[in-house]
Amino acid sequence: MEEKQKKEGFFKRLIAGLTKTRDSFVKNMDYIFRGFTNIDDEFYEELEEILISGDIGVRTTQVILEDLRDRVKEQKIKEPADCKSLLIDSIRERMDIGEAAYEFENKTSVVLVVGVNGVGKTTTVGKLAAKFKIEGKKVVLAAADTFRAAAGDQLKEWANRANVDMIGGQEGSDPAAVVFDAVASAKAKGADILLVDTAGRLHNKKNLMDELGKINRIISKEFPEAYRETLVVLDATTGQNALVQAKEFAEVADLSGIVLTKMDGTAKGGIAVAIQSELHIPVKYIGVGESIEDLEKFSADDFVDALFYQTVEE
Repeated sequence: MEEKQKKEGFFKRLIAGLTKTRDSFVKNMDYIFRGFTNIDDEFYEELEEILISGDIGVRTTQVILEDLRDRVKEQKIKEPADCKSLLIDSIRERMDIGEAAYEFENKTSVVLVVGVNGVGKTTTVGKLAAKFKIEGKKVVLAAADTFRAAAGDQLKEWANRANVDMIGGQEGSDPAAVVFDAVASAKAKGADILLVDTAGRLHNKKNLMDELGKINRIISKEFPEAYRETLVVLDATTGQNALVQAKEFAEVADLSGIVLTKMDGTAKGGIAVAIQSELHIPVKYIGVGESIEDLEKFSADDFVDALFYQTVEE
């Protein structure tokens, strides 16, 4: 019962969080479905413009519209209004993340969390730690972002709030050494999940690549039996810039999932569709606020329903 209430609470926050996106992107889309009498080139062009303005991106928009054209032809649809559910189904299918997405949660895992500074990376690590702890898992945090002043202090606060252990190092110390110590601690404590907060630098990709390479080598050598997961944290309010960041991180790390934060502050919620469709990396968690409860597992059905079918009053 409590789990159901929690889920309903998050769904309400998700509906509220997607208000800005609904008010711009979805309302404009509805005008087209209602305002056009024919399904013609002009109809598709208008639809294309709106999808792109909602940050679904040019490539993903083209794929979605191609799919829509095929379905319209196949099902011999004549009314523009009847296209809405087809379009929504196409978006829903692109966002489905499959059964195995959260495998790491049920195994002894090391989860690397990457992302540029300012996207809510350290906060995400803290929220994940609290979430796993509530689920009865033993969690250890590694404060491997030793470059940003106060990153370790910030993570320590989260560790205290979640009541989990944290291994850190001095500011400017070697992140790989912190990970080495954290792995030893996680193994000694029989931890289920080791969460590693990494430095968020993209301006010097070579340094980042070297650093992540070193961290990965240590984990492989010292903890070969651990399941590996690498999550990139992206700020939804930055729209297409988030997609660019994801691509750049995908070049230096073997990304297995995405955490989208600040979904409540954006009119560009379509970025969730674009990232998943273009990079074929699933959005696994979504954040719609500041508190621990505001980070939840991503559900394609919930996301699409909250975006297209709900209003906050309902």
